[in-house]
Amino acid sequence: MRGSPAVTDSPPPRSTAPDGSADLWSAGPVLSESDRALGRFVARPLREFLRVESAGSVLLLVAAAAALLWANSPWSSSYFDFWHLHLGVEIGGFHVEETLQHWVNDALMVIFFFVVGLEIKHELVAGDLRDPRTAALPIVAAIGGMVVPAGLYAVVAGGGDAATGWGIPMATDIAFAVGVLGILGRRIPSAARLFLLTLAIVDDIGAIVVIAVFYTADLDLVWLAVALGLLAVVVVMRLLRIWVVPAYVVVGFGVWFALLESGVHATLAGVALGLLTPASALLREDVAREYALRALHDRSLDPEELANLRFLLAESVPMVERLQRQLHPASAYVVLPVFALANAGVALGGGVLGEAVTSSVALGIGAGLVLGKPVGIVLACVIAVRLGIGRMPDRTTWRQVVGVGFVAGIGFTVSLFIAGLSFPDAPGLAEDAKVGILLASAVAAAAGVVVLSLTGRPAPSRQE
Repeated sequence: MRGSPAVTDSPPPRSTAPDGSADLWSAGPVLSESDRALGRFVARPLREFLRVESAGSVLLLVAAAAALLWANSPWSSSYFDFWHLHLGVEIGGFHVEETLQHWVNDALMVIFFFVVGLEIKHELVAGDLRDPRTAALPIVAAIGGMVVPAGLYAVVAGGGDAATGWGIPMATDIAFAVGVLGILGRRIPSAARLFLLTLAIVDDIGAIVVIAVFYTADLDLVWLAVALGLLAVVVVMRLLRIWVVPAYVVVGFGVWFALLESGVHATLAGVALGLLTPASALLREDVAREYALRALHDRSLDPEELANLRFLLAESVPMVERLQRQLHPASAYVVLPVFALANAGVALGGGVLGEAVTSSVALGIGAGLVLGKPVGIVLACVIAVRLGIGRMPDRTTWRQVVGVGFVAGIGFTVSLFIAGLSFPDAPGLAEDAKVGILLASAVAAAAGVVVLSLTGRPAPSRQE
């Protein structure tokens, strides 16, 4: 999950040699375990920071604040000049030229959407979405949390050019949402956290469908067919048990380029490839274990045995889990902060802020995120529980569901992403949308913290 800690491994156990020599880990080889000043005051604090669930949301918030400060500083022109700098890539007869901001949104964000695809695949195969009864309530809640905000936006924003932004308040930013729950600590039962995480995964699926169906430009069927053909190649490679990752990277780049040329948003290549990633291990764990015992019977490893053992150990873990672990830090700590820095900068001087806040777009987004999200989620939960479709999360009260509904109204990353797709030819409306997203997300976060802070301790377990 995107809200999961990026690093979960415990440090290797320390040991002191019988002769009293220095501790191996104090001297090295791992800097974060060293007792040297750089390890104590830099490496270890950084490692612990990255282990905290809210670390990604902190960096995201810092990047957004930096973008706003830069865009409203005496050097504001450099902000817009920098992100609108044109960069081109030419490979053979293919040439792509975009602004730096578009490279971030269309290319770098593929990593983020690939991780989203991996999370969805994991949840469908081995997570909570595998069990319909467990997943029923958050699925229904997510649907309510998408439909009601979109409807409120449509009512408040009205028709005209503003109408195309109805998808903006449907999204939930899981990084910020998990960060808010992390601040509240044990006040929030683990089942309520799981409810929000599952809801956010379904929310991601909904956002992906909305982007694919409603925010696609002029469609080029030839390039779309090429993209689908390359995805079929990925399926065939899996069936042939080809596990050379660089081969998939090359085909994946082809899928991305074909979707870029087709008019379908190119980041959906990441989602599609994530969903095609194997969620089961190539080998059983006992295969690697038995080989390791045989290889180590003489207490030594030759290069061939080491290579085989590394392969067997790696393939005993599902590819989905391995890639999530490898790419989550890059997505949470690099891709999303860079995206925020490139997209959150809005010039607020000269009365722009007042005009933006009172615009139909910003008011529609505010109504959708601050009111629509909690109303839609709570209403859907009430209907699902009364009809027997789902049951309340363990030790969770209705007041906590309301608080979680407000927290789900933090729609930063994906909302900004959809805002860019909604108004590609209307920069003024896009700026209004950004202001609305930033303010509404802040209000929703504050409301969620207040409501959840007043709920007291979790309710007794239904199993106690």
